[in-house]
Amino acid sequence: TQRGTAPAPARHPDRPYDGVPNQGARRPERNAPGNADGASGSGRKAGGTGPGNAPGGRRKGLMLAVGAVGALIVVVGAVLLAPGGDEAAKATPPPSATPTTGATELPLGVECSGADCAGQNPEAMGCGGEFARTVASAVVGGSKVEVRYSKVCSAAWARLTEAAIGDTVQITGGADPQNGEVMGDTDAYTPMVAVKKASDAEACATLTSGTKGCTGPGE
Repeated sequence: TQRGTAPAPARHPDRPYDGVPNQGARRPERNAPGNADGASGSGRKAGGTGPGNAPGGRRKGLMLAVGAVGALIVVVGAVLLAPGGDEAAKATPPPSATPTTGATELPLGVECSGADCAGQNPEAMGCGGEFARTVASAVVGGSKVEVRYSKVCSAAWARLTEAAIGDTVQITGGADPQNGEVMGDTDAYTPMVAVKKASDAEACATLTSGTKGCTGPGE
């Protein structure tokens, strides 16, 4: 007998070949007598679906997959919540911020601040000019004495103007008073004293005539 290709299974007249029954048509019992699909050796199950492709099997497989994913989520959550479960996350600490020294950055040209300014020349250290202001003043004889204060440098000094050679001026308020003398001009100023605020400083002038006078506290 010559071998050939087996004939394709005949389609049921009231049921599509893809296994979806027609509405209103009664689906034959599986393996019932007279059911050609159940009795055939084509390997197809009743209803025309191939092996393992029954709609119920697909739903069952999907439910198993969903259940497996849910179980995996529960296990992962339990591991993370358990004591020591987050040790891996703790193993690499977050980068810490670079510690700051707490020192204030000084403007360009300013060379000192606070105690570093004590005994220093205010002009040479860049504390004068735009960074200084007169916070107290007084008239002594025909001269004017002032307290000059620099917030940037946290320092103060005394200035004497319209004075004569030999007149002296002093600033107090820091650890050590600082003195200045008119040497060949009509004005003089003292080195700086470190102060926390302007009101800590006071300036006094002593003229060659013997006249003395002081400012009030700086404001």
